[in-house]
Amino acid sequence: MTLSDRARTHAALGDERRLLIVDELTLSDRTVAELARISGMEGNLLAHHLDILEGAGLIERRVSEGDRRRRYVSLTPGRQPVEVGPGLRPFEEIAFVCTHNSARSQFAAAYWTRETGRRATSAGSRPSATVHPKAVRVALERGIDLSRATPGGYERIPAEPDLLISVCDRARESGLPKAKIDLHWSVPDPVADGTDRAFRSAFDEIAERVGKLTTATLAGPE
Repeated sequence: MTLSDRARTHAALGDERRLLIVDELTLSDRTVAELARISGMEGNLLAHHLDILEGAGLIERRVSEGDRRRRYVSLTPGRQPVEVGPGLRPFEEIAFVCTHNSARSQFAAAYWTRETGRRATSAGSRPSATVHPKAVRVALERGIDLSRATPGGYERIPAEPDLLISVCDRARESGLPKAKIDLHWSVPDPVADGTDRAFRSAFDEIAERVGKLTTATLAGPE
């Protein structure tokens, strides 16, 4: 970051309300309506604070790939400005879901397992017949073998897992299995784009988010 970038970051975070927004977005993307409920701010006031954070390059607003009327607010990849907030208890059962279970949720579950040594389930609301070949190739570039992975439906998810993370807007908006805690990562669908670059971008964004989640669980109460 340049000196001017750092100055904008510090200025943007110099308000408790904006820090609250950043803390809330550390582990999960949120709609504007969700942020309004959590922060107690609505309308022009919330929009003002989001504009400041966006102007500093700290957040992004993405149009949902499902309901195009909805926008998800997320931290800009690579721009985590502060330490991860309050820790979370380690999770015994974690599940990652998307629509087809052919790329993003496969990336997330496999990377989580590699980084933590703990098993994760991946599933889709409408699973494909196979994992996308470009997902297999990109995962292998990152040291993960998905050659034997197979897509599956929600029936493979344990009853009410400790944590469920949707990595797909459509899956989240179509209804999720019940979980003790659920989070959302609005990761663009690489299959829709079809390029190697899109698959690499999806993997790298998921890896960064898994890293934050891992840090939060390590910092949490036992």
